[in-house]
Amino acid sequence: ASFPVGWRLALALLLASTVCDGFKFMVNWKVPTLEAMRAQRLADQKFGDKKLVVVTGTSSGLGRQTARALLQTGQYHVVGAVRDLDKMELVAELDGYDMENFTPMECELANFTSVRDFCNRLNEFKAAKPIDRLICNAGVYQPSLPYAKWSVDGHEQQMQINFLSHFLMISLLLEEIAKAQDPRVVLVGSVTGNDNTVGGGGVYPIADLKELDGLKLGAKNPISMFDGYNFDGAKAYKDSKLCLMMTSNILHDKYHKQTGIAFSSIYPGCIAESPLFREKRPWFRKNFPIFMKYITGGFVGEEEAGMRLFQVAHDPRCSKSGVYWSWNGGPREGRGAEALEKDGQILGGGGAGGGWDSIYENDQSDKVLNKDLAQELFKYSSIVTGAEWPLANQPKSPCPTLKVVGAFTAAMNAKEEAKRMAQKPGMVAGLPNQLTAGSVSIADEIVKRTLGAASKTAQRVLLGELPEEALKGAAQSKKAPKQALWRRIIRRPALSKEEVAMYSEQPKWRRLLRKPAPGTAPAAKPVEAEDTQLSSGRSLEKQVEALDPDYDGEAVDMSVEASRAEKEILMAQLAEKRREKVEAEEPAKGEKVAA
Repeated sequence: ASFPVGWRLALALLLASTVCDGFKFMVNWKVPTLEAMRAQRLADQKFGDKKLVVVTGTSSGLGRQTARALLQTGQYHVVGAVRDLDKMELVAELDGYDMENFTPMECELANFTSVRDFCNRLNEFKAAKPIDRLICNAGVYQPSLPYAKWSVDGHEQQMQINFLSHFLMISLLLEEIAKAQDPRVVLVGSVTGNDNTVGGGGVYPIADLKELDGLKLGAKNPISMFDGYNFDGAKAYKDSKLCLMMTSNILHDKYHKQTGIAFSSIYPGCIAESPLFREKRPWFRKNFPIFMKYITGGFVGEEEAGMRLFQVAHDPRCSKSGVYWSWNGGPREGRGAEALEKDGQILGGGGAGGGWDSIYENDQSDKVLNKDLAQELFKYSSIVTGAEWPLANQPKSPCPTLKVVGAFTAAMNAKEEAKRMAQKPGMVAGLPNQLTAGSVSIADEIVKRTLGAASKTAQRVLLGELPEEALKGAAQSKKAPKQALWRRIIRRPALSKEEVAMYSEQPKWRRLLRKPAPGTAPAAKPVEAEDTQLSSGRSLEKQVEALDPDYDGEAVDMSVEASRAEKEILMAQLAEKRREKVEAEEPAKGEKVAA
């Protein structure tokens, strides 16, 4: 008896799919070499069956508690990417890290070169071991600054440390992460970047990238904000978290199916006692935790927040990609009957309590889900950081026959496309397009110089001076001296030191008319060649000069100083721990002598 035609066709398709599935093991297969075999043997000796996790910012706060939780399982080797290795050494001893399974590495996120060096050292250290988890946690929060602090690369510090450097790091490590089984990339977002909540949409300023005019022009000194408008420290932090959450989504869309990597973002709750608030005024640091704990109920301690971030890296349920993870808090403290009526739950608030099973997939705002803007963010962030990404392709069968046929088709297609690219009428592809930036209205300037100036004065009188630490930066730009009002009105800036010296020996009329004697004009500053050319074909410096005629293009590089106060506290804690250990050992010695 013969099978009907339909049955035979179905059987043939089933066999074909089975054959193609049989080639899946060849996706990452390469011809073995002696070097590759040595690297694999070294990786097996170094890590055994432990998973390799990279966490940024493990010397304090959320990252410190997350690394501690990972190490306590005995299932992970943790690489801590930190700015200050001395501080990390104190923390590791104080928390009792198993140093066989913890490796600190220097990584200054305010410097793209340092990020690239870190990734190179990491790849050398891990040998053939794939990266199982990348947790982008490190961040700074500078909400009270009256002006921007700049990174070594000339970008606003919060945007580079929180977002741009992590963006670059993911691009550099993506291929190594894709080689792992169950790989995950976790980006620490925030309720402040998600404006569909009270914490994100009800507290000014609101995270909003607008049309990314600032980023499209390079977001480089003096352009401090991605939206192209004037600097606001609190908004810069919120914008950076919005960027991280949007990036998690666009990476999921582009690379999840292709690589198998689970991309997700999280909000672990408000860690009101975190070093993240080190640059806030003392009264705020004292009272904010009380407000969050007893009034809003959104408070969560560092240790519990660290367990939440650890859960997203460890829990099998969190292998899902494209998710914004949050937790339902437990009973509110001091809320009485109202808390009992609501069963003590703070739904979506991220407050303390709730346990391991309180995790859920939170809703994301329209801004976070804006795919068109996310594509723009991805494109221009890649230009600014120099990040290079693999082509975003759908996964294909590794069947050898398909590869041969595909190569032949690609050759034929290239030949036909070459014919279409010949110069003919109507051929406009490849011609440069010019980017334009938004302009600031006169009304904005009036408000800034009247109400804005008055509010800043009142803030300084009522709230006190900023902590000294908040005024220090990684690479502060030279602040141009403020010009007199009449000079700003007639656009006649004061003479520089070089010009004053030049005109001192010339007639006064030349100084008034700004007409130096022939052959006495100061030499122009040499322009350093750097990669500041965006897709517009117009240099970044010229674009910036068009926005700000007073921009001098100069910046002073300064090394980032770790918080001395934090180090002193850690050293005191460590000394106390060592003293207690010695005191505990002395009675035991006395008992041995008596025996």
